Amino acid sequence: MDPLRVLIADDESIRLLSLSGGDEAVQLAERHLPDLAILDIKMPVMDGIEAAERITRDRPIPIILLTAYSEAQLVERAARANISAYLMKPVAEEDLLPAITLALTRFKEFESLRREVADLREALEARKVVEKAKGILMRRLDLSEEEAFKRLQKQSQDTNRRLTQVAEAIVMADRMF
Repeated sequence: MDPLRVLIADDESIRLLSLSGGDEAVQLAERHLPDLAILDIKMPVMDGIEAAERITRDRPIPIILLTAYSEAQLVERAARANISAYLMKPVAEEDLLPAITLALTRFKEFESLRREVADLREALEARKVVEKAKGILMRRLDLSEEEAFKRLQKQSQDTNRRLTQVAEAIVMADRMF
């Protein structure tokens, strides 16, 4: 297993090197590209939830929040920010290790599902374009659906382009006329 890069941001300087706040955690995440972040909720300048949202905006990673507060409002904000885990302080090692494992596992599952949804969306969009192109060929050349599809396939093979690219070209050309 590859080493895990973890960003830990806690405003209690007794535990860690002191941070000026969540904004510094965001900067560290941008600079060091961690695989996981463990953030205290209550930090000066920017709280841990806002820092988590900024960290994951461009590069999603699992986030574990630490807090001494169990306010329902904070839990709701954390849930909306797609936080992977929420632990109450003081946190013992036997609590943190399972939370890290679970956060990483759930995050990988989520990312896999996200990619699958994106692939399905792309396939659906491609299918829509091919259907439009078939309709155009059927209308303009008085072809059956099967004949129109065969024409698309042949053009795709002859030009060594993806079927979707050929279909997009036909749809674009039809818009001009």
